[in-house]
Amino acid sequence: MHTSAQFLVIGEALIDIVARHAETPVEHVGGSPANVAVGLARLDHQVRFATCLGEDARGDRIRQHLAHRGVEVVDGSGDYPTSTAQAILDETGAASYVFDLYWDPGQIDLPPQVHHVHTGSIAAVLEPGGSQILDALDRGRSQATVSYDPNFRPSIMGDLDAARSRIEAVIARADVVKASSDDVAIMYPELTLEQVMQRWTALGPALAVVTRAEDGVSYRLAGMDEMVTRAAPPTVVVDTVGAGDSFMAGLVSGLAAAGLLGGPDARVRLASAHPEQVEPAIERGARCGAITVSRAGAYAPSLDEL
Repeated sequence: MHTSAQFLVIGEALIDIVARHAETPVEHVGGSPANVAVGLARLDHQVRFATCLGEDARGDRIRQHLAHRGVEVVDGSGDYPTSTAQAILDETGAASYVFDLYWDPGQIDLPPQVHHVHTGSIAAVLEPGGSQILDALDRGRSQATVSYDPNFRPSIMGDLDAARSRIEAVIARADVVKASSDDVAIMYPELTLEQVMQRWTALGPALAVVTRAEDGVSYRLAGMDEMVTRAAPPTVVVDTVGAGDSFMAGLVSGLAAAGLLGGPDARVRLASAHPEQVEPAIERGARCGAITVSRAGAYAPSLDEL
């Protein structure tokens, strides 16, 4: 059964061209925000997805993929090809990416039934759409909570200082921020993990979360003196494509189920939450990520699988 509140996910959808060693490349629908949108829909949430697609075969494939999984696509299509990301997998299954990305969604609508907004990845940094996201978050704050995953990609986000400044501008508008430990190490090489989470919660979010692969997940609530770390659930890694996005969907879903995301009243509850209130959501995110890495590609688990 779907919840009554609707989620709006804003960001890129693209085609992942995945090359495994010497094998022939295979194309999959991807993009971090698109993966989160699918993950939330698979967890029985109503999801609108504001994105930017070309009028071409790849764009049509993405539209069909999202519609088939219950995501309502709001498509700012234009005169450009659908974006791609070439994902090269090493012998451990870890992915590196080369992007060909176009991002200009126009003004982003915020219907009154939207009570939570998620954004992330390249879309929040790349212009002109990055400024359009900031505008949407500013307009939406009175009706919706916000989650954000920087999903840092240095190969396309450009100058580190400029990218970090934009990322922190989005973080300041968010209630929840989640990143991987690899992203944190690139963005803040001089800071410890705990210092980064302290910095982020000081900017505005009530909850900062960092996924740490086999080392589990760490989080910090704004009212806490130190971070908390939880072990990763057992799994067998096939590849890591979409794992962080799956964790993000599970985290947001779990927080919404606990009444800690989904409108201004939920924002107040999250701001005063204790660890035991957020840990079921952390666990849901970790379980989603563990299932995803056990499958090839950006697999999104359903509630029945958790």
